[in-house]
Amino acid sequence: MANKKKIAGILVAVVMVVAATTYVFITPYNRIAGVRIGGTLTPAPDDFTTIAEPGIGKIKTGGFPPFVVHVVLVPYEGGFITATRPDGGYWSARARIAPDGYARFEDKTFALKATEIFGEEKYPYLRKWGGEDLDRQMTGGVIVGVAEPLREWEVFLWTPR
Repeated sequence: MANKKKIAGILVAVVMVVAATTYVFITPYNRIAGVRIGGTLTPAPDDFTTIAEPGIGKIKTGGFPPFVVHVVLVPYEGGFITATRPDGGYWSARARIAPDGYARFEDKTFALKATEIFGEEKYPYLRKWGGEDLDRQMTGGVIVGVAEPLREWEVFLWTPR
């Protein structure tokens, strides 16, 4: 009987180690959020438009546990622009309460701080991020069939800290 409990305990420990390893090293590259951003920590340039084109990158929000997700990063002079559906998503909530984070584009990782932009002040950034038509219905993430006008999306500027 003791041997069965010992074997069960070992199996549970192995499953937990495999799950934790998968979460840390594999999931940042899939749809599931991870905790490891990778890349080479790089000093922030004066103008981010000189080092990157708009594309998919990663952000790592502050706080514990770390949270890494794929997002569209649009470089602008002072950092990166990100946007998200106004659905109370986890990464945007984390960026509000713990704004010190990181952004990774290609193999470069930058120490940045997230600042949310509100009201009509966000419209120029949304146009740069998603196009001129702010009334266009946009869907995001894995939620299919749910769309909001681009003007309602949440905008964050990631600037050097």
